Amino acid sequence: MSQQPNIIFIMADDHAARAISCYGAGINETPNIDRLAQEGIRFNHCYVTNSICTPSRAAILTGTYNHVNCVFTLQTPINNRMPNVAKHLRTGNYQTAVIGKWHLGEGKEHEPSGFDFWSVLPGQGEYFDPYMIEMSKTIEVPGYATDIITEKSLNWLKTRNHEKPFFLMCLHKAPHREWEPHPKNRGLYQEDIAVPETFDDDYKNRARAAKEAKMRIKDDMKYSDLGLVQPEGGSEVGERTRIGSTNRKIPNPSDVSALRLIDKETGEVFTFQNREELSHFKYQRYLKRYLRTIHSIDESVGNILDYLDDTGLAENTLVIYTSDQGFFLGEHGWYDKRFMYEESFQMPFLARYPAEIPLGSVCENVCCNVDFAPTFLDFAGLSIPSYMQGKSLRPLLRGNAPENWSEIAYHRYWMHRDPDHNAYSHYGIRNQRYKLIYWYNEGYELPGTNHGGEDREWELFDCEKDPLELFNCYAQPEYQAIVRTMKVELEKKMMEIGDEPEHL
Repeated sequence: MSQQPNIIFIMADDHAARAISCYGAGINETPNIDRLAQEGIRFNHCYVTNSICTPSRAAILTGTYNHVNCVFTLQTPINNRMPNVAKHLRTGNYQTAVIGKWHLGEGKEHEPSGFDFWSVLPGQGEYFDPYMIEMSKTIEVPGYATDIITEKSLNWLKTRNHEKPFFLMCLHKAPHREWEPHPKNRGLYQEDIAVPETFDDDYKNRARAAKEAKMRIKDDMKYSDLGLVQPEGGSEVGERTRIGSTNRKIPNPSDVSALRLIDKETGEVFTFQNREELSHFKYQRYLKRYLRTIHSIDESVGNILDYLDDTGLAENTLVIYTSDQGFFLGEHGWYDKRFMYEESFQMPFLARYPAEIPLGSVCENVCCNVDFAPTFLDFAGLSIPSYMQGKSLRPLLRGNAPENWSEIAYHRYWMHRDPDHNAYSHYGIRNQRYKLIYWYNEGYELPGTNHGGEDREWELFDCEKDPLELFNCYAQPEYQAIVRTMKVELEKKMMEIGDEPEHL
């Protein structure tokens, strides 16, 4: 067992692949995260099975889809008596730890299990002076969340049992909403950032779900999202974010002449000549705050990689960097995630393991977050239990994809019309070229959902000809053979994983 590699799994929250410079979008620089791509491999088609925080984390931990692990929505916590990858690794001689954002529930039935040490944020956690639950004891930790999680992770690495291999999950809160940057980084990104081509999307030629979603930068961001003072008052200062909330959205009036927005830190007052100027302000303010939080994440990754290099651990340590899903950075006018559209669906995935992964590799094969747990066990030399539904990525990491590797990614979002974002429930598959989505639009009384009943719809996108996903070609005559093929593949996948189709 002495040759078992160490495993460090670093995951940010809501980190879009476009906000990592090695993915080529050009909106920011992440030199430390890029090191993993330069010294290892970058995956271009890694996808989330349910684009929302809690269900994605459950899929990663258990190697199962949400209809199996029963973590469907943000309000369905994990049952910690279930088997998970940390339990298998600990039984297999590993010392295990999880530090940072857990987001799978609190209390004896939901707290981390299978870990020798754990220190996690309750719920979403706070950016500054966060409370953390550490081995069932709640403590307040002064400082900035990203720095705290990094320091705790490094301290555990230094004080662990050095006779055993280790498995560390370093789980960052950033860059989750409300995107509060470290004070030292508040001055970054002074120049304007290019607005996405689809920012003014009118949602024509798509399913109704796109138009109905309340995730628009122009209309749905609240004052605290942009670091602004919320004025006193009622509906005149903005729509409530949800029933019963005191938080209000920043208005988007046709006449902006009376609008005054105030910076929460400096007191600077912003005025606007027209709605276009206001929309531009909101986009720039949002994206710069988001990227500033990522700057701290990149520094954290650098600190961990430097520690591995300095201690001689790098050669025998598998380091993975990912996010719990993708995120919209103004594409289609949106922030947030939830949808199977590419920006939300795609996860960044970077890995370094000098003993096996060729330098500067790029993988174009399709994979999913349910594949992570089997991958950890494969590298550890442990058997992959039959209940896990993912497949080990080890052959892909080596650059030797099996001929029979499945190029199908399955996604199912269950949280129909949640009160904050009004995103519709759906499922579908993506292969190397096409994406098929079925909007079944039912909540089935799951926690955090609303009743359904909206018209059900299909979408098919040709991701090669239409990478921006602007044209639903489901009904186009020239795509009918593709529709039939994709439906067969969808049904095969649902049968394989045991999920129940709603379209039959």
